[in-house]
Amino acid sequence: MLYLEMNNIKKSFGDLQVLKDISLQVREGEVISIIGPSGSGKSTLLRIATMLETLDYGTISYLGEEAVSLYDGESVYAKPKKLKEIKKNFGLVFQNFNLFPHYTVLKNITDAPISVQKRNKKEVMKEAKELLDKMGLSDKADYYPCQLSGGQQQRVAIARALALKPKVLFFDEPTSALDPELTGEVLKVIKSLAEQKMTMVIVTHEMSFARNISDRVIFMDKGVIAVEGSPEEVFNSSNERMQEFLGKLNHE
Repeated sequence: MLYLEMNNIKKSFGDLQVLKDISLQVREGEVISIIGPSGSGKSTLLRIATMLETLDYGTISYLGEEAVSLYDGESVYAKPKKLKEIKKNFGLVFQNFNLFPHYTVLKNITDAPISVQKRNKKEVMKEAKELLDKMGLSDKADYYPCQLSGGQQQRVAIARALALKPKVLFFDEPTSALDPELTGEVLKVIKSLAEQKMTMVIVTHEMSFARNISDRVIFMDKGVIAVEGSPEEVFNSSNERMQEFLGKLNHE
């Protein structure tokens, strides 16, 4: 089943065209990694997919429901009520955690399911504690974000996104704010989600991780998808920019 379909996405900031006609499909249970040099448009694509940024042209649908459609050659967003429903299909984990500093870990996770989704408080609390257990943080429910390491904060952020029961989970460079030791903790959690067939789209600069975890890898360069395919196809691609990109990484 197609969980997400994005067609002919274009986006400019002033005179700078950041995305040039990008199309992307995400199927149920698929893990897709998006890689590429800085400024290639990876994060902008994610922000457009999650409605944090508006597109200039293109269409977006989740599970067959159109969030952005074309009318007379113009892209038009769905009405707010419909858009709100569509947004329930996805969650996003940011690179810098974005936790509420004045909320405890437990409140960070339970706040939106209770106040936004209006779900049963008892049930949400139970699920949140199970999620914390899964993240290896069951003893941190009453802590505040400032009392946690970066790796722990990012695991709370993942639990918070999962608490909303999204169909698709997006990650925007989930380890870029972490040192190598803490990076491993977070990648381990994402790997376990992949094993549970969680549908995920991950913008990452962790190449070996992308190679090992992904069903499909997308290499973006200068606002276009330059190479797309299985990890083997992409990492062994003869595409000049891909080879240059990997070469630079290997010399860092």
